[in-house]
Amino acid sequence: MSVRVRIPTILRSYTDGESEVGASGATLAEVIDDLEARFPGVKGRILDEQGSIRRFVNVYVGNEDVRFQEALQTPTEDGAQVSVIPAVAGG
Repeated sequence: MSVRVRIPTILRSYTDGESEVGASGATLAEVIDDLEARFPGVKGRILDEQGSIRRFVNVYVGNEDVRFQEALQTPTEDGAQVSVIPAVAGG
């Protein structure tokens, strides 16, 4: 499956400055693995040491937060838009 992944500014150093990249995979986990194969280091910024999505990173497939779906097993249909969004703190 081919999907488009929106890359936040903070991770663009891994993608040669690209704000959106293509990736393949039938699930979010497979998409992240494909990103890591092409852009080494990006997976470690999205997933923690236990292999879960980092606490302060939000990931959406379409308009749905994957934490309320099937997390890393969320299906990524052909043409889906995946968005990686770091949480913003402020006060």
